[in-house]
Amino acid sequence: MGVAALIVAFALSNGFRDEMKTKILQGTAHMSVVRSDGRPIENHAELAQRLREVDGVVSASATTYDGAIARGSKGSGYAVLRGIENDQLPQASRWLKEGSFSTMFGATCEPNVVIGTDLAKRIGVSVGDVFKIVPATAGTATRELRVAGTFRSGLFEYDSTWIYVAFDTASTLAGDNHAASVMSLQVNDADNVKQVAAKVSQTLGNGYTIVDWQQANQPLFSALALERRMGLFIIGLIIAIATLNITTMLILVVVERRRDIAILSALGATRAGVMLVFITEGAVVGAIGALAGVALGFVLCLIANRYKLVSLPADVYSISNVPLTPRATEMLFAALVAFLLSVLATIYPARAASRLRPVEALRDS
Repeated sequence: MGVAALIVAFALSNGFRDEMKTKILQGTAHMSVVRSDGRPIENHAELAQRLREVDGVVSASATTYDGAIARGSKGSGYAVLRGIENDQLPQASRWLKEGSFSTMFGATCEPNVVIGTDLAKRIGVSVGDVFKIVPATAGTATRELRVAGTFRSGLFEYDSTWIYVAFDTASTLAGDNHAASVMSLQVNDADNVKQVAAKVSQTLGNGYTIVDWQQANQPLFSALALERRMGLFIIGLIIAIATLNITTMLILVVVERRRDIAILSALGATRAGVMLVFITEGAVVGAIGALAGVALGFVLCLIANRYKLVSLPADVYSISNVPLTPRATEMLFAALVAFLLSVLATIYPARAASRLRPVEALRDS
């Protein structure tokens, strides 16, 4: 049970971390570039071309993030207007649930937008509806937008606030004509984003600040790492208690089998031979427990994934369901640790058995 619990804890930690990483990287930039003085980036087209030439950078596009109040038939809510360009559509389209992103860039009376499903539900709009927004930078001026589609990222923070708009529309709503606040970069290897960030910094100089996805989400992943360590520590105590049970069992066997041990010693069994008997017994118990634990833990992970047993409140943990991701190396590690602890647990009773004096044991019997 201890090995199975350790494998499930490993799998749960892996699943939560991988799910958060996947959701974050699917719809956000691997790296963001902003001006150090906080001013809008006027020459974003020229800057994007320079950034695309940096080794490791796959794409670079202008992006804006502006706050607003969205009003629908059911109520109102805070929203973030995210302006994107055409080359960002493949990345954003992964989240599309209904409608289309491409219509955002067409000329219409009311600008077309794609809205998060939770935000759409809260304010009461669906595809084709017109709703009003009050941009934070435009005072009390009310603008009308048409819902061209809805998206679901799986992250509550995005689904409950984000509204995708065309970059030109976002710039107009914000009052800054064609001025980007952020340059969003995608790299060929998200795990090695630090190396590409160093090259970008060398290319642009000190006039720009670079924030990669690891740096932006560092508090989240630090908290997950701490939670993982504490969980494994607690489950490690469970396995330690299980090994003490093996020690206790073998001590009782020594007490009950004193006469048999004495007869073996009288017949010529060496101390090493007597110790080997008890070490073998503890090793067999540990091996059976470790293998059964690996099988049980793996089956539990499959059942949890099949029926989505690990459900979370999305408004607290950002994701509603956590898959369990068992890995062969971690399962082998859990089994090996349990087996080694089981063998170590046999040393004390095995030595106690080997030190029995045959004459005293037979006389007491």
